[in-house]
Amino acid sequence: TDAAVDVGQILLERLRTISRRSLDPLAERAYAFTALAYERAGRLAELRPALQAAMRSAQLHHFSACHATLLNLLLRSLVESKLYVQAEKLISKSAFPDAASNCHTARYLYYNGRIKAVQLEYTDAHRSLLQAARKAPQSAGRALGFKLTVAKLDTIVQLLLGEVPERAVFRAAKTRAAMRPYLELVQAVRLGRLATFHAVMEEHAAAFDADGNHSLVLRLRQNVIRAGLRNVSLAYSRIPLAEAAAKLALDKPTDMGPIASKAIRDGVIDATIDTDAAVLISSNSYDACATFEPQQAFHRRIGFCLNLHNEAVRAMSYPADAHKDELPSAEALKERQREEQELMESIGDEEDF
Repeated sequence: TDAAVDVGQILLERLRTISRRSLDPLAERAYAFTALAYERAGRLAELRPALQAAMRSAQLHHFSACHATLLNLLLRSLVESKLYVQAEKLISKSAFPDAASNCHTARYLYYNGRIKAVQLEYTDAHRSLLQAARKAPQSAGRALGFKLTVAKLDTIVQLLLGEVPERAVFRAAKTRAAMRPYLELVQAVRLGRLATFHAVMEEHAAAFDADGNHSLVLRLRQNVIRAGLRNVSLAYSRIPLAEAAAKLALDKPTDMGPIASKAIRDGVIDATIDTDAAVLISSNSYDACATFEPQQAFHRRIGFCLNLHNEAVRAMSYPADAHKDELPSAEALKERQREEQELMESIGDEEDF
């Protein structure tokens, strides 16, 4: 590893002394492999100034492939160092090139989704991760590790949003074993069983740490309590707070009152609290079809489809010399007009006949 780092330093120093645009593809691969060597050696942060200088140069010379590669390497370095604020500033201050390949775009969307998830912007994170999964190679066996990483993070983001991921994510033969801890996590959150959630956390803590998702998984505890409280409110019209705390297996039963109050305020459950009797009273369930929720969901889906269509149009490629096609000459235009006139006259004669 140290030898690879030394060779990478020599290669980058050599590239700085040569300013030929024909070497840009080679520079892109050189920076990628050098960054990989630094990461394996645990010194990726040391390469950050060189990557920033190279990205500014690539942006000024409009070399989109090298620009996209360097931006992704910088984001990877900042995310690995848990510098999410600096990574967010980098994304806001720099524009990702539109002409970049789908592989570079998928990586950029993944890093953007991880940063948004850490910053509690779960809706934007889910949108970025969904696009990253669609931009990734769809052939069987290609980019399996990347798609698996995206699926793991997106599973947690959907749970934090209060949604249940699709079962197809956990049924694929090649990813079933790797997604097993996340399947158990989904089951615990969906059923609202706090004891099961803690058991899954303890059993698969090493897997969550290896994936870098342990801190996000810890945030799901509140979602587990909310899901369990929702099930309790649907099952009982009146239930004492102490009994509800026992069913949810709360560590401190005295926290049941504030938790229920917050759930009512956030619209998680439709109920009231009788503070004198310390009883949770569930209200009659309302008809969601009589509200604006279906319209809002339909509007979000239409907006997503329109954005997807616009991205597809922008990604369309045209021949490089399409604008250089020669225009027809004056003689060719006259000949075409003469042929059209003869055709019209022949059609008129046939109609008279």
